[in-house]
Amino acid sequence: MKNIASIALLIFSPLFIKAQNDKAIIDRVVATIGGEIILMSEVQEQYAYAKQQQANLPPEFQCVALQNLIVQKLLVNQAKLDSIEVKDDEVENQLNARIDRLMLYFNQDPAAIEEFYGQSIEQIKEQTRTDMRNQLLAERMQGKITEKATITPSEVQEFFKNIPKDSLPYFNAEVEIREIVYKPKVNPAERAKALARAEELRMKIEKGEKFEELAKRYSDDPGSGAQGGDLGFVKRGTFVPEFEAMAYKLEPNQLSPVTETEFGFHIIQLIERRGNLIHCRHILIKPEITDDDLKDSKAKLDTVKQLIKDGKLTFSEAVKRYGDKNQQSYNNDGRVLNQRSGNTFFEVGDLETSVYFAIEGIKEGELAEPFEFKAQDGASYYRLIQLVSRSKPHKADLKKDYGKIQKAALEQKKAEYTEKWVLEKLRRTYLSVNERFTACANLQEMLKMSDKKRS
Repeated sequence: MKNIASIALLIFSPLFIKAQNDKAIIDRVVATIGGEIILMSEVQEQYAYAKQQQANLPPEFQCVALQNLIVQKLLVNQAKLDSIEVKDDEVENQLNARIDRLMLYFNQDPAAIEEFYGQSIEQIKEQTRTDMRNQLLAERMQGKITEKATITPSEVQEFFKNIPKDSLPYFNAEVEIREIVYKPKVNPAERAKALARAEELRMKIEKGEKFEELAKRYSDDPGSGAQGGDLGFVKRGTFVPEFEAMAYKLEPNQLSPVTETEFGFHIIQLIERRGNLIHCRHILIKPEITDDDLKDSKAKLDTVKQLIKDGKLTFSEAVKRYGDKNQQSYNNDGRVLNQRSGNTFFEVGDLETSVYFAIEGIKEGELAEPFEFKAQDGASYYRLIQLVSRSKPHKADLKKDYGKIQKAALEQKKAEYTEKWVLEKLRRTYLSVNERFTACANLQEMLKMSDKKRS
């Protein structure tokens, strides 16, 4: 069936959340598949999000949006029949991750988020909880369908051969880099000042001052501080060991002693425990990193660079000895992952500005000068970059771009597996579509496979 393999599962985005505020006005059931219903508001949300990505979408794209939702709900329906499980903490973790991305978009300002959506962050999470669970169920079901899909070298070659020469993709210049991220060391005087400040705040709480107000005014955690220190429900393994060990010892409403982690000093209060999940809040006081501390960090990486150049230390050894273990690259031999593509290659235009200028003019295998950069939480780190490879702009080539072509071929094969499964499952699954959409050409073949055509 044409286009049925192009499954666009619901994406949690600012536009989706805002659109949901209009459900009371526009909602009606427009389709039923198995035991699942599809609301008009869901179609509108899919359409609005797609329009955000591509401005000139025709109104009839709503037919495509409904098709995508039918496929998603078919996957959800089967996942429930197969007793595929999505745990509460998995949903919570995904919601928290999406909220973290929203916080980045709104410059770590939860008040701006609440103003934009007219809802608190907790209300946003609660409103999207069911959609998130369904998305995870659909993804898990699709993974089960395609788990046996593999691709051989000959299939990759055949896939590439079947791409018309004038349709071969054009790849921009790309680079691959490795890094050592060095976290500046706190000097003893600043550590003592931060500890004293944390002890002072803890004493104020014990004397009756409100934890939430002190967190908003003094916590150095920009995400939770604005929420009164609230960290929401999380499962074991979410926090660093020192924080977690203390948090799980507490009774509800109990206040921890000042607890030190690699991030600074914490005052923790347990709010609620649900099995393996805990809901707590904290106040973080970070020791200040001085200019002298930053100079020492630069000097340390200058020394490391020279040791690598002199052959006294490999880059891999330096990553493990001096790198910050909380960085993604630390466990990838220093290789930096491109979050957009999922591989380690970056188009030059996608590089951070500081990285672009650091590697400008150096050759493959060479090291750039160490430089300071700011992490998402505003903390200062130093970074030593090695240029692993640099390619020129070129048309897709099987030898140069085998990994990318292999991935594309495998994705096509998975799509074919999914399409075959959908077609077979439709023959045995109740499908009903509101008459407003029965004229959609892309839905008519789906409807022919079902005894029920209208609602």
